[in-house]
Amino acid sequence: MSVIPLLNRINDIVLNPVIYLLFTVALLVFIYGIVQFISKAGDEKAREQGKQAIIWGLVGMLIMVSVFGIIRFILSNFGLSTQVYPLVN
Repeated sequence: MSVIPLLNRINDIVLNPVIYLLFTVALLVFIYGIVQFISKAGDEKAREQGKQAIIWGLVGMLIMVSVFGIIRFILSNFGLSTQVYPLVN
């Protein structure tokens, strides 16, 4: 078995789903923070927790987009497939 197909399979089966999952978690934290910030407008402590959730959600999404881009950059430099979505024929 060649190394290139193995690396492509690892990317498709392991790395992409993990990145998508972590991005989704960060998005949910961001949305939770927005809901908490808006719904608890009278409680200053709850609003502060909402702000923190928004900030950490944004940081998480930024990190996941950066990791996704770095992986794409590395794969393209080694001549590996950078296909994000599987082709449907």
